[in-house]
Amino acid sequence: MEDVIAVVMAAGKGTRMKTNKAKVLHKIYGKELVVRVVETAYKAGIKDIITVVGHKREEVEKVLGDSVTYAYQEELLGTGHTAMQAIPFLKGRKGKVVVLYGDVPIIRPETIKKIIAKSVLDKEYATVLTAIYDNPTGYGRIIRDASGNVKEIVEEKDANEEQKKIKEINAGVYCFDIEELILALEKLDNHNAQGEYYLTDVIKIMNEKGLKTGTIVVEDNTETLGVNDRMQLEMLTRILRIRINQKHMENGVTIEDTNNTYIYDDVEIGPDTVIHPNTTIKSGVVIGENCEIGPNAYIREGCKIADNVKIGSFVELKKAIIGEGTKVPHLSYMGDCEIGSHTNIGCGTITCNYDGFKKSKTIIGNNSFVGSNVNFIAPVTVGDNTLIAAGSTITDDVPKDSLSIARERQTNKEGWNKK
Repeated sequence: MEDVIAVVMAAGKGTRMKTNKAKVLHKIYGKELVVRVVETAYKAGIKDIITVVGHKREEVEKVLGDSVTYAYQEELLGTGHTAMQAIPFLKGRKGKVVVLYGDVPIIRPETIKKIIAKSVLDKEYATVLTAIYDNPTGYGRIIRDASGNVKEIVEEKDANEEQKKIKEINAGVYCFDIEELILALEKLDNHNAQGEYYLTDVIKIMNEKGLKTGTIVVEDNTETLGVNDRMQLEMLTRILRIRINQKHMENGVTIEDTNNTYIYDDVEIGPDTVIHPNTTIKSGVVIGENCEIGPNAYIREGCKIADNVKIGSFVELKKAIIGEGTKVPHLSYMGDCEIGSHTNIGCGTITCNYDGFKKSKTIIGNNSFVGSNVNFIAPVTVGDNTLIAAGSTITDDVPKDSLSIARERQTNKEGWNKK
């Protein structure tokens, strides 16, 4: 197959966000909007990605690094003008180019694959992703001829009253023939209500040239939603939360309250695990089968939790590897640690993993019992089948089969407080 390239438009200011940083760098579940779009393009099989940057471009480049090629837009003169900035990187190439927006972050890779496949199969020079909205106000309308073919796309401000009644809208994702897109972009003008160069006018130019164009209707309208203000950012976060939680429930996980469970992308959870409310699980965490997590648990990056593990209320884990059948029931922080199988961690236990300069590791063996209110001063290793007395501060390694007590002897001074 010929080249498939993506152009991600990420040059806008986002004035309605009331922000001091680039709009596309606001986050949903720990990932910047534009990062989500770029990752989606990669997941759709596109390896060559051009990102058009402008406002706060240094910030965007710092986040995306060398994962993309950059084109620059000095003036913001419309979507067509944004696409023009990619022309030097497209010239001499043959194949397809997919146009995406850096502030439309929850489109699925499968949708991008479908639009590419249709464009190739039907030999279309432009394939437009569309959606059906009961209230299409604010969106460009899909204008079709008597035979149902796409005639043009008319923006809201340029539409007449009859066109505004059309419910099929432009979802803003396109797949173009590279060579014909370049020729059409070179013919764009800004003779419209906003005085901008519209990318949508490319469809009309191609149709007037007799080139075949087409559409594909998105199955889930939420994929096409963009972020223009903080309310929309929250709405898309909510949609993504529902989507992720639904996936885990379909795979056999019980989530007691989907509205108050926050599972980030790329989390693995085994069947028959129960997630209680107010639990947050960060990206990359792996949880086994038949576990119980929460309520009010915070599972951070780098955690791997085996089968039949209990992580209780007000527990925070970070880079923790927890063995099968182990329990961390409540009110504990376990960071940078490895805990073996069938070990119990008492209430109020802390791994003191940071000395102000570096992070160090705590290792606790199998079949051990840690009493309440224990501090492990890392680096420290505790062997198998050990018992750590409540209230201890462990600074040295503990051999297997040992009882370790590290606390001051209690002293009572009668009548002292009356003096």
